Amino acid sequence: MKITEIKVILTCPNGRNFVLVKVCTDEGLYGCGEGTLNGNEPVAAKAIEHMAPLLIGMDPRRIEDIWQFVYHWPYFRGGPVYAAAAGAIDLALWDLAGKIAGAPVYQLLGGRCRVGAMVYRHAAGRDPAEAVENVRMFLAEGIKVVRVQQTGGVPGYGGAGTLGIAAPAREGLPGVETFEPSAYLTAVVPFLHDVRAELGDAVNLCHDVHERLTPTEAAGLARDLEPVRLFFLEDCLRPENLAGFRRVRAASSTPLAMGEVFWSRQQAMGLIAEQLIDYLRIAPMHVGGLTEARKIVAMAEFHQVRTAFHGAHDLGVIGQAAAVHLDVAIPNFGVQEWVDFTAMPEVCEVVGPPCRVEDGYAMAHEAPGLGVDIDEAAAAKFPYQPAYMPLVRRADGTMFVY
Repeated sequence: MKITEIKVILTCPNGRNFVLVKVCTDEGLYGCGEGTLNGNEPVAAKAIEHMAPLLIGMDPRRIEDIWQFVYHWPYFRGGPVYAAAAGAIDLALWDLAGKIAGAPVYQLLGGRCRVGAMVYRHAAGRDPAEAVENVRMFLAEGIKVVRVQQTGGVPGYGGAGTLGIAAPAREGLPGVETFEPSAYLTAVVPFLHDVRAELGDAVNLCHDVHERLTPTEAAGLARDLEPVRLFFLEDCLRPENLAGFRRVRAASSTPLAMGEVFWSRQQAMGLIAEQLIDYLRIAPMHVGGLTEARKIVAMAEFHQVRTAFHGAHDLGVIGQAAAVHLDVAIPNFGVQEWVDFTAMPEVCEVVGPPCRVEDGYAMAHEAPGLGVDIDEAAAAKFPYQPAYMPLVRRADGTMFVY
């Protein structure tokens, strides 16, 4: 069996850009992959197109060898763009391997460790009462873990610390969010205490800081939130700041999660080896695919670090399905971040079917491979739309460095 063609499909159903891939073979079988990289989809797509000619004629069953080839052929190795490109190819090869074997991918990864992967959803509110109401909506659906954010007066990404959002300078450019850590810290601690008091101790709650604090601020927040008993506190610092994480660890027993911006094992190694985090937040698609993700997860298992794979709207159906196949096959699984793609008809028209959730647990597809497919004709109906991640500045106009 030989690779004959690699198709790169850039599409924008439901207002969200996705980078999709088909790896085709001379025997008529093909595998589906994804390399979506939030705000940089055309760049990731071009990277895949650039490497594609090098893979023509290779045996797609040699997944490990192809991964090593894709990683090592550039003189300048690594980086998030090449990692996403490698991840797209890798997911497609695993999907193809499952189709060849007539088995779902999780069986090729060693079989089930659990029936389904517990998911967490996102709830927010301007005040504790509104947040509690939104949390309870998910609890009524069987969701076991909920991330809680305070939107404050301005519904920006930074939550309560957002002082305002300026309109884009011109059409197609991102808006600019103004954020101040002091405003965020003043509001979020009593907010989360009140949410916990209203919901009681039985509900698992998370909170995301979005990497917007200094080590001193993060250590104080983790300490002040100990009575809230969070399932985890996410992204309290920039990921490369190991010294800062040591300070947070020394100040508090609040569980910590980190890793959604990681694209390599090297970024995760220090946090894992020193047990500075409790939950690893990588997305398999973004670290080079299942081939690399399972190695990172195995390293985390040795250091008693569990997984909480990234799964927000900046991943698509294929990336989500791949994560669930790995979730159910690893011993150190913790929780899976979740987006309900079944509520997005255009996405389902282009790629699917999405994994389903039953009583708070995501179910891996039982069809051979990842259990997904790509409709190229449907994808063509939703052409790429230029989009960028939002910009963040301080109140004095300085770029927010986090």
